[in-house]
Amino acid sequence: MTFSIVARSGNAYGVAVASKFIAVGSVVPAARLGVGAIATQAMAKVSYAADGLALLSEGLSAAETAVRLTSLDEGRDDRQLGVVGVKDQTSFTGPGCMDWAGGMTGGDADSGYAIQGNILVGERVVLDMERAWLDNRQLPLAPRLMQALLAGDRAGGDKRGRQSAALYAVAPETGYDHCGILADLRVDDHPDAPQELARLFDLHDVYFGPPGTVLPLEGPLADEVRRHLTVLGRSHADLHDALEDWAGEANFEMRMTPDGIDSRVLQALREAGSA
Repeated sequence: MTFSIVARSGNAYGVAVASKFIAVGSVVPAARLGVGAIATQAMAKVSYAADGLALLSEGLSAAETAVRLTSLDEGRDDRQLGVVGVKDQTSFTGPGCMDWAGGMTGGDADSGYAIQGNILVGERVVLDMERAWLDNRQLPLAPRLMQALLAGDRAGGDKRGRQSAALYAVAPETGYDHCGILADLRVDDHPDAPQELARLFDLHDVYFGPPGTVLPLEGPLADEVRRHLTVLGRSHADLHDALEDWAGEANFEMRMTPDGIDSRVLQALREAGSA
């Protein structure tokens, strides 16, 4: 009833998942800094997440972790599991999972993935997810996961339809206040959940992503920024102080930089200042 990708890129780990199931993000994905990531689905055993991450943290490989989890579980025939560790990855599909069900894995020294799904329209879902993952290797982990999930959705995804989707990823010194949570996004109930997740992911990047293209605050651009800030009631003598004051209220503090103004912050300022 679900399709997912569990992946590693460098020292970042994460899971993207979609399903005709309410709040799939509360059940399937799990990841831990420096350890790995797991997806538990089909007749999901929620304890696989914590138990699997604990095994990975003890030094077991992804393959060993999956064997340990499933060998002790009498319900394993109806379960599906994707595990990515520091050095390897594995996907398990019990013989009792409903058609179409299956998975695939791959990787190299820098990255690895486990893609799996059940009650899908067909194998094309996981094949297209794999292709999207490989074709977007230039992207950081989180947008790469998002592209793979959207590819699976375009291929037909869960044959029962759409309801929920989620993306959870971790990487050192990322996320709000550099907490290490790169993204934690969920769409619990929506008729086009993967696309809604993509919309939220873009907003998340606007607010919590690092500064991208930074433009020097000088000349005509500095004059323009000051005009917008004045309209918004921020007329401090120091332009950087005025910008930081507005950005903090508008939730753009993670994109602030002493080197100038981030291009996406500038776009938001222009929209706010001309509203």
